[in-house]
This record gives sequence, C-alpha cells and structure tokens, in this order.
Amino acid sequence: MDAVHLIFFALAAFSAGAIDAIAGGGGLIQLPALLVGLPNEPVANVLGTNKLSSVFGTSSAAVTYARGRRLDFKLALPMTLFAAGGSALGALLATSIPNNVFKPVILAFLVLVAIYTFKRPEFGVNESLKFSRKRALTFGCGIGLLIGLYDGAIGPGTGSFLVFALVGFLGYEFLRASAIAKVVNVGTNVAAILVFGIHGSIIVWLGLTMAVFNIAGALVGARVAIKGGSRLVRRIFLVVLLILMVRLAWDIF
Repeated sequence: MDAVHLIFFALAAFSAGAIDAIAGGGGLIQLPALLVGLPNEPVANVLGTNKLSSVFGTSSAAVTYARGRRLDFKLALPMTLFAAGGSALGALLATSIPNNVFKPVILAFLVLVAIYTFKRPEFGVNESLKFSRKRALTFGCGIGLLIGLYDGAIGPGTGSFLVFALVGFLGYEFLRASAIAKVVNVGTNVAAILVFGIHGSIIVWLGLTMAVFNIAGALVGARVAIKGGSRLVRRIFLVVLLILMVRLAWDIF
C-alpha cells in the first residue's frame, strides 16, 4: 500500500475517533473511507478492519470519560453485556434479512429525532433521571439489546442512537450519555470482531495501524466534549444526525 493511501486512512481514522468520542457516528467517516480505499477487498474484510480500528478509539474515549467522572458504571456495564449479545444476534440476522428493508424506517426515525432535538434547546443539557435505579437498569438493558441488534445487522449511527435513547428515554445529559454509549460500543465492537476474526475477515495490520490514529482522535474528542459540556455534544450530535440522514437517503434513493 502506498503512502497516499496510508495518509488517507490515518486522517479518516483520526477524524472518526474524534467525532465518535463526542457524539457517536465515527463510522460515517471511517467505513466509507475504507470502502473507497479498498475497492477490491471483500466487504466483510472492510467491516472487520473498521471494527478492529474503532474498538481501540472507543475504549480510549471511555477511559477518558471515566477519568473525568462522567461514567455511570452501574448502568453502562450490564447494558454493554446485553448490547454485545444483541450485536452478535444481529450479525446472524444480517445474513437473512436485507437491511434495505429497514433503511426507510430508520431514516424516518432519524428525521423525527433531529426535529425533536433541534426544537428543544435545553434537551439533554441538564440531567433529569426519569426512573429509579432498578427500572433504569431494566430499560437500559432493553435499549442495549435492541440497539445492539441494529449495530450487528446494519450499523451506521449506533452511537448516536444510544446517546439519544439515554437522553430522551432515561433522562441523562448529553455528556454522560455519550460516555455510557462509548462503553456500550466497546461491547458491540468486540462481539463483531470475534465474529469477523473467526472468519478471517480482518486486515489486522491495517486495522492496528489505523487504531493508533483512531485512539489519538478519540482522546482529543473526549477531552473537547468534557471541556465543552453537554451543549457542545448536543450541537455535534445534530450534525452527525444530518450526515447520517443524507447517507441513508442516498442509499435509498
């Protein structure tokens, strides 16, 4: 692989790590970059390589949020287990159910989420938990399972869906929701890596090389989010939703 391609992948990995650490959606940058840069590789190899790179950046962001005391471990850890299980199941379902069936529904949902978030400037800025700890754990695990299924079967925007569910349904602020989403994403990525690894569908050297830059971007993104607070995360979340809507609309139409 020539230097131009390596620089291209490095920049994509850094940018994806930064955006993903703040509001989710890093896969909207890194995955298309890999698809463009590796046109002759099987799609499974591209997906596996993307996951290998991403898991390192996501883990780094999660550690940074934990050090900043932004993580709710009592919710994040059980939610992660259910999300990982859902991701594995979703990967199995993906072989029999074409994701084009779901894309129009997902696009419509994204439009509603974007409108809802945009019209409520204070939405997710301050934390106002809606349930007791026990009920929050129950609902959180259910959310993890469903979004994990989505991640395994389709994928794009998983982090953003997690953030919105944690803010809109459970009442977390955007910053803490993003922190929890990073931990859950680690679980879904690890589950996917195991599946891809078993089938030999990972370009290991490229994934690990990109992981270095993904980590760097994630560390920068998480620190920027902590410094900027929930208002900054909310703004970037809306931008990520817009990009995701354009991407899905392009696929559909």
